[in-house]
Amino acid sequence: MSNVSIVYCRPCGYEKRATDTAAALRAQLKLDVNLIPGKGGIFEVRVGDQVVAKRAQGHFPDNEEIVAAVSSALRT
Repeated sequence: MSNVSIVYCRPCGYEKRATDTAAALRAQLKLDVNLIPGKGGIFEVRVGDQVVAKRAQGHFPDNEEIVAAVSSALRT
């Protein structure tokens, strides 16, 4: 199984969003998710080295979008 991680900007206050997203992935896909603090406004969900969802121009993908993107990436 691939490694799933969320890289989030701690100074921006994205930690709660990251933990909520990790909880949704755990509940719906039974995955353990690595939370990786970063900076510079980053919020990326990765499966292995592939970015499957990220914040772009102020838009955050919601948990439903992220779960679908991770699920799809794991199937390929």
